[in-house]
Amino acid sequence: MSAWENNEEIKLFREYLRIPSVHPDIDYEPCIEFLQRQANDLGLPLKVYYPADKTKPIVVITWQGTQPELPSVILNSHMDVVPVFEDKWTHPPFAAEMDEEGRIFARGSQDMKCVGMQYLAAIRALRKKGVQMKRTIHVTFVADEEIGGHLGMEAFVKTDDFKKLNVGFSLDEGVAATDDSYLVYYAERTIWQIHFQISGQAGHGSLLLKNTVGEKLHYILNKMMAFREHESQRLENDPSLSIGDVTTVNLTTIKGGVQSNVVPPFMDVCFDIRLAITVDHQEFENQVRKWCEEAGGDIVLHFEQKEPKVEPTKIDDSNIYWVAFEKCLVKELGLKIRKQIFPGGTDSRHIRHVGIPSIGFSPMINTPVLLHDHDEFLKADTYLRGVEIYEKLIPAVVNA
Repeated sequence: MSAWENNEEIKLFREYLRIPSVHPDIDYEPCIEFLQRQANDLGLPLKVYYPADKTKPIVVITWQGTQPELPSVILNSHMDVVPVFEDKWTHPPFAAEMDEEGRIFARGSQDMKCVGMQYLAAIRALRKKGVQMKRTIHVTFVADEEIGGHLGMEAFVKTDDFKKLNVGFSLDEGVAATDDSYLVYYAERTIWQIHFQISGQAGHGSLLLKNTVGEKLHYILNKMMAFREHESQRLENDPSLSIGDVTTVNLTTIKGGVQSNVVPPFMDVCFDIRLAITVDHQEFENQVRKWCEEAGGDIVLHFEQKEPKVEPTKIDDSNIYWVAFEKCLVKELGLKIRKQIFPGGTDSRHIRHVGIPSIGFSPMINTPVLLHDHDEFLKADTYLRGVEIYEKLIPAVVNA
């Protein structure tokens, strides 16, 4: 225990975890102050940008390369974390307590304050050794990733400030693996959240009226759930597929009705849909609209989120950064990797959308997947092994 307790990098990681940058209404100032101290310690400049809102900062720590005219590399992480249900935790969620096994319990320990601090720990080690980098590195700490990144990275990539960073490649977060293969993500599914706003014949609950919202809802539910079952069967029957390879459909909210004996004139039903990268977006939307007509019509589709299709990052010889990434992990470090499509959404999609290749990677193996869960933890040894990996991986990619 004492070896972990006294480790300087573990101390800094735990300090960062103790900053409760938790939704909603986050005050990011303590994160900025903490990161300013890290930048000062590293002898590197720090800049703060506010691309959309004065309460939504983008913190950038820059290590200039020997050839700054070359495209730079972003090492991205987000400062925000999701809410906690404190009564479900056996350790205080923002105390970063560590047990005798070296498990550090805190919200953000896996998602993803670990990665942001591992970047800085690796850079600290590299700078102490006097290592030079060919390309410039921008270590970015962004706001609001957990609520879509719309006022964070999505806004930032559209600015002149971002364009001036001359980014050629980005590393971002992945997910822990429960076995001994590191997961590497080269694409993400597209998030659509569709509200079916259903209107129909209203009246007394004792009658059998035609064209009611209940009948239309029944039809839509049947179609959406049949599609969901089809995708579920595909996933179950093909061992080569992971959750990121199929389209997921989940009913999330139903709102409507006024009284138990009144057939209502309106109901709003929402589905959260993550479209697989193989899906033709227009074809899918046309199919959904056809189901609305077949259900009886008078159904308006409202898209709470309707993200555009984003091309996957190339994981072949045409991508020099990928070649360097894979060579370092597999050939030089001898690690097992599994290439996958990310099941949720990260800031990588905003970076890829402006044409910059991005890879999601969190160096955590033999670790239960606890992002957004109660008692989220990361072992100190796993954290420090991740620092060692980045110490090799960052120069490999940056000098590509």
